[in-house]
Amino acid sequence: MTEKFDAFADFHMDGHNVIITGGAQNIGAGVAKTLAAAGANVMIADLQGDKAAATAAQIEAETGKRCLGMACDVTKAEDINAVVAATVAAFGGISTLVNNVGWGPRHADPTAITEEELVNAYRLNTVSAYRMSMACLPHLLKAKNPSIINSGSFSSAVPAYDILAYGTSKAALNQMMISIAHMLAQKVRVNSVLIGTVITEGYGDAGLDSAIQERLKHPDNLIGRTGQPQDIANAMLWLASPASSWVSGQIIQVHGGGAVVRLFGD
Repeated sequence: MTEKFDAFADFHMDGHNVIITGGAQNIGAGVAKTLAAAGANVMIADLQGDKAAATAAQIEAETGKRCLGMACDVTKAEDINAVVAATVAAFGGISTLVNNVGWGPRHADPTAITEEELVNAYRLNTVSAYRMSMACLPHLLKAKNPSIINSGSFSSAVPAYDILAYGTSKAALNQMMISIAHMLAQKVRVNSVLIGTVITEGYGDAGLDSAIQERLKHPDNLIGRTGQPQDIANAMLWLASPASSWVSGQIIQVHGGGAVVRLFGD
């Protein structure tokens, strides 16, 4: 009897060991849960260590796969190295890195952004991804189907002066990761997801009040809704899994298709 064809076989993550930064809540937690449910062992590294551990415990209970959480400030080399060492000790290696950390406040006055704000945005949203990637690289080079996936932002590709420091640092991440993809050609796949509006607790933390968030919930995009964490998790599962083994150096836009263009109005 012919064996039944499994169209989802290449999406399985069995045997993969994943680090995801900023995975204690919101989009990151959704990605961590999805990769674990697909079969991966997952380490959540987050500034909120207790929350990372709690989220990991819940994911492990729901998926049956090993999921750990620990504190990590991705702007500190010693924290990055500690996460890498702990992941290798727990799982035996690293095959997948998801650079999901990213944050930036809304500027009340975009004409008065300080040099410190610009540098800090670059340090958090760009430099940390480079340092984490390089710390994981020796282990990625030993893995099967190694990949690096980055949480980018749609604000890096459109004018976004009200979050200028964040948007420009994410634009730098785009260029940096494409360059790293070429540097690691035929060794490690590197891709990014440009994420659109996914309403989470982070929007309030960034200074977007309830009125702004309510407007964002009704976008004029091609799909007609805001994103859900699972929308991003599904894209990242594809990019992490063998299903995308012929995909590298790409920036995938996941944002509802962007705004509807009407040449002659409504």
